[in-house]
Amino acid sequence: MTGHEEQGGAGRRAGRRSRRLRIVGLTLAGVMTLGVAGAGWVYWHLDDNIKSVDIDSALGDDRPARAVSTPTAAASVSASPLPTGSVNILVLGSDSRSGKENQKLGGGDSSGARSDTAMVVHVDAGRTGATVVSIPRDTLVTRPSCPLSSGGSTSVAHGAMFNSAYSVGGAVCAVKTVESITGVRMDHYLEIDFSGFAKLVDALGGVTVTTDQDIDDDDSHLHLKKGTHHLDGTTALALARTRHGIGDGSDLGRIGLQQKLVKALLDQMASISLLTNPAKLYEVADAVTASLTTDTGLDSLSELMRLGQSLKGLASDHVRTVMMPVVTAPSDPNRVIADEPEAGDLWKSLR
Repeated sequence: MTGHEEQGGAGRRAGRRSRRLRIVGLTLAGVMTLGVAGAGWVYWHLDDNIKSVDIDSALGDDRPARAVSTPTAAASVSASPLPTGSVNILVLGSDSRSGKENQKLGGGDSSGARSDTAMVVHVDAGRTGATVVSIPRDTLVTRPSCPLSSGGSTSVAHGAMFNSAYSVGGAVCAVKTVESITGVRMDHYLEIDFSGFAKLVDALGGVTVTTDQDIDDDDSHLHLKKGTHHLDGTTALALARTRHGIGDGSDLGRIGLQQKLVKALLDQMASISLLTNPAKLYEVADAVTASLTTDTGLDSLSELMRLGQSLKGLASDHVRTVMMPVVTAPSDPNRVIADEPEAGDLWKSLR
């Protein structure tokens, strides 16, 4: 072979290698583009799932003062450090009547929704400990005047059921009522409906709960023997809703079960490696965001992620669950009122 032929052969081989490299490069570029586009779609989808209510604008300045946070050393070394100050979050579970899934799970007709579950979650400064205070829905309170999205406002109502605040004025009135009876500023608001809670439990792979007695409640369709059970979403929701099969059949017995579920959810989240399992992480995130309503301070995926990341050191054994101290209402044996001064002392400790 002559030198010219050798050079020609080498040139053809180099050309083929060059074409192969270009093809590989274009393929990798295509995969990366699809990956980025897919990630972008996932973020947009989850972000778009979240519904929000502008509570700050609706309530204005007629509210308890915000807690003053002391800046941490992290602020001087990071442009956007995770929050470490104390925070109060009103968490409502609503028995929404909207949608076939909620109706199938017990939401009833399409006439509205009520706040079946109300918890004030106080996360301590440093965010490694928390107190969850349940407010019985049957508590009689003075419901303040609340602004309505349609204009105007509701009237002050004395001796009103606590959960009527959500019924007459939605999230805004629920927050205003909680702040009125506690004197504690709610920094954030989170609401999840029937189907969202059930989907979250299923996405997490179920939760493990130990019951102290047999539960036989036809209304919630829950029948469980005393002992430890691993529950799927539908059964966990039934446990959260049951009241007639335990204790005296009032809302107070149900609160104890709901608090067990809170800790069970925290334990289950800690037991699965969401950050190393993108598919599971997406399933959980989709379940949560699709049925979530927040205040405008948490209405984006990035803000929810920052809140979640700031709570990564919070373990279930550092979460204290209590109920607002109550006594039977003198006006109605089926209702309760705040037991003072114990209730006031509890709220004062969370300011």
